[in-house]
Amino acid sequence: MKQLYLFLGFLLSISTGWAQKATPPKFSVEPSQPARAELLLEAYSSDVQVQPLPEDSSVVLLVERDPILSGKSEYYFQKFNHNLQPIRRADIPVPRGYDFQRLCSEGTDVYAIFSGLDPGTLWVAAFDSRTGELGNGEFKTKRTRGIHELKALDGNLFVTVEVDQHLTILLLDLHTAKFQFLPSVYEPLPARFTFLADSVTKRAELILSETNGFKSRLQLKQLSDDGRLIRSEFVQASSERGLLDAQLSPGDSAARLLAGTYTLRDSRYSQGLFASDLTAGVTPTGQRRSLRYYDFLNFKHFFDFMKPAKVARMRQRSERLRASDRQFRHRYQLLMHDMVPTAEGFVLVSEVYYPRYNTSNFNYGNLGSLANYGYGGFGYPSRYNNFYNNRRASEGFRTTHALICGFDRQGNLLWDNSFLLKEIEHFQLQETVRMRPLSDGRRMAMAYLKNDEFHYKVVDQAASAPNDWQIQLRPADPTEKTNDTSQEHLLTWYGGRFLACGYQHVRPEKGPGRDVFFLNVLEF
Repeated sequence: MKQLYLFLGFLLSISTGWAQKATPPKFSVEPSQPARAELLLEAYSSDVQVQPLPEDSSVVLLVERDPILSGKSEYYFQKFNHNLQPIRRADIPVPRGYDFQRLCSEGTDVYAIFSGLDPGTLWVAAFDSRTGELGNGEFKTKRTRGIHELKALDGNLFVTVEVDQHLTILLLDLHTAKFQFLPSVYEPLPARFTFLADSVTKRAELILSETNGFKSRLQLKQLSDDGRLIRSEFVQASSERGLLDAQLSPGDSAARLLAGTYTLRDSRYSQGLFASDLTAGVTPTGQRRSLRYYDFLNFKHFFDFMKPAKVARMRQRSERLRASDRQFRHRYQLLMHDMVPTAEGFVLVSEVYYPRYNTSNFNYGNLGSLANYGYGGFGYPSRYNNFYNNRRASEGFRTTHALICGFDRQGNLLWDNSFLLKEIEHFQLQETVRMRPLSDGRRMAMAYLKNDEFHYKVVDQAASAPNDWQIQLRPADPTEKTNDTSQEHLLTWYGGRFLACGYQHVRPEKGPGRDVFFLNVLEF
């Protein structure tokens, strides 16, 4: 009997140990959910675009409703304050036959662009969210076809459009109600470029990727707020490297850092990141004085998604190849975010993804071409018009992890970290991860939304940290429950705040449920 008690005690100690190991980790930093707003809308009869305005800590919604008895959609702007309390509403008199295309903002002004049934006809609504004043106007361009992106700069709108199988920039002057196609931007489809509008310098920057399939380089074009070409320059690598995509640092032009991805011969895949201080100039032979390369193997956390033994074998193979004057080649594709200024320099976030190809003979029609040209989901277009994906029809993209890097103003890599994602797939290529700085000025919160759950990681430069922290989105009334969440999306707002939105069905403790479009604040 004594031996039986000892054996039972041994089993109890083992089960207790396993229970302790199974206990989820305690979050050292957990966001609060101080505010929530709901609009009584159903997903099948409405569409909502969300535009955060960090300028005055507010948010503006563009709501489209399909009336039951009328064939004409109803549109209106709705502004909320920092507590998600409604401030003002402005109905938008969109003419019949126009469909919404893109939304953007500058300061506290919000702009929406619509396309008409007549080819090349556009209609613009401008909303001053401070005063509630609403302006609108029609532009008959005749040549414009697809609309890919919308940016605002000093009251003018820069629209990336298709014209005669080319991508170009259409400038809409809202003050004079005139338009012009910028002759400095006219690239044959399929094309790939990044367009940035900097409200600090009042200049627009265009970064164009050029390749012949073997060698890749970048062309930078700087435009004034009225569309004039100020300067143009090329950035290219020496030897067998090629520059694929890049982002330019925002703000003061005295510190112009260009950072992006580079490749080894094969222009489909990235070998690592590069950084260049554009203010350092060039040598007499035309080479950049400051052009640094960081192979993925140079990063401390890039391969955190792999098992350590596999990473060790890969590093050993790389060393053997280097001894024979060859290089280990990676097969990664990266989607880069806009650079964020910090006290030390800049932070760049890049999402690692790969396309999932359709292996059947089913014809998806125009859907494949739309994805290839960079249309995003939920009204948020991708900034990339990717010509590398048109070789085969893609049926979606899977994002595996995000790389976050800190650079100084000269392009020196200060630290790196990563954020692992759980089976994130989208039909179109679009940004998944969002980032906001914490109040201490050093750490950053990285997050994404999936299945009504807010997944996040707190990054303290290169320090290791858990990747599996998550909390559930909560309704305002704790007695209520939510389900059937759809079209969920995560946006950055201001300070340490994120904004989650989407459609939900809310079930109260008693009484009938309701279908809503929700806004949830998550604050660190």
